[in-house]
Amino acid sequence: MRNENDKPLPPDAALAVRLTRLRQARGWSLEKLADKSGISRASLSRIERGETSPTAHVLGQLAAAYQMPMAALFSGLEDLGGDRVSRSDQQEWSDPQTGFRRRNVSPARTGYKGSVIEGTLPAGREVTYSDTPIPGLEHHLLLRSGRLEVVLGETSHVLEAGDCLRFKLTTGNSYRAPGPEDARYILCVIAP
Repeated sequence: MRNENDKPLPPDAALAVRLTRLRQARGWSLEKLADKSGISRASLSRIERGETSPTAHVLGQLAAAYQMPMAALFSGLEDLGGDRVSRSDQQEWSDPQTGFRRRNVSPARTGYKGSVIEGTLPAGREVTYSDTPIPGLEHHLLLRSGRLEVVLGETSHVLEAGDCLRFKLTTGNSYRAPGPEDARYILCVIAP
């Protein structure tokens, strides 16, 4: 996303614009989105004005309210041009609460069902999503370094570097980096 001078917006500002446009395109008031997402109207307003950056948990709640993969919340933030996505076009976002970093390696795009992200979760930190945005959303997670515990409902999977976990989301989930080093992974998400 770009400003009126055709310069890229900072990631948090671009995300604020995208979230505002998503809500407005559905004709929803802030109150309606608050009811659907469980996020207070005041918090939603601050996020849309760019006064605060949403956490990964809040983005998960918004994705569930909109019934779309989280990657789609970030779509439209990049000026992609063709099929090649250069490193400089791969938008990065950081969770202000946990330090989780997310880079859109292959962002959600019209005509494609999947996206690829690179995630880095700092050692000792956890990101929890209370629900799945789309039941059956397919994931393929390759842990590149560190250790990562992925909890899907009542089932826990502890991954070591090089391990791959395939799953379809049907419930809330969480990711925890037990340490001692950060967990770095590649995640492919495919819409049903």
